[in-house]
Amino acid sequence: MIEKEAFSFLRSLSRNNNRDWFAKHKDKYLAVRANIEQFAEALLLEMNSHDQIETPSGKKALFRIYKDVRFSNDKTPYNTHWSGAFRRATKSRRGGYYFHLKPGNSFLACGFWGPEPADLQRIRQDIDLNFAEWRKVLKNKTILNTFGKMKGETVKSAPRGYAKDHPAIELLRYKQFYFQHDFTDKEVLSPGFVKKMSETYKRVRPFFDHMSEVLTTDANGVSVL
Repeated sequence: MIEKEAFSFLRSLSRNNNRDWFAKHKDKYLAVRANIEQFAEALLLEMNSHDQIETPSGKKALFRIYKDVRFSNDKTPYNTHWSGAFRRATKSRRGGYYFHLKPGNSFLACGFWGPEPADLQRIRQDIDLNFAEWRKVLKNKTILNTFGKMKGETVKSAPRGYAKDHPAIELLRYKQFYFQHDFTDKEVLSPGFVKKMSETYKRVRPFFDHMSEVLTTDANGVSVL
């Protein structure tokens, strides 16, 4: 389970986000980082019971606490959350998993954050041709009850090649496709959280199965793998 110290360290870091403080508390950071690595490893094991993940270890799944501030107005040197991501295995399985753990702002997300241009084109092509099926998938009770509405950035108007009055224009405007589920601090620090997170990820499967079929076939349903 995630120890309380993992969150207390983040709270202290938020108040002292500078290199001098971090250097003085490096031992504490390494201890809580080890706890998060153990959690990520346990989560990876749970997820491989219902999916196939190519990320080799929990440690490899984690993002660095050190920020890249080159293109950011916020020049504080450290992230004040723990985060990581898992990749699904083989070209036939599409979609990715992400988690973000921070006091008062913990969540998981799953889906497609930055589809390549060819994939985005194929997705929009399928929405254009099969938008009734898309609406059916997005209204899946398990998905709606767990995540609510699909999230993602959208273009301001209609994508190039599509009419503004297209019956599926709201779906066609998406350029990201993901779902999010929030957790309380109490849930994150509970003994059963790793299983709860894995089970929550599992509930996005109808959408992942749909997207995997779309992205591995052409408009005629013929495999492109």
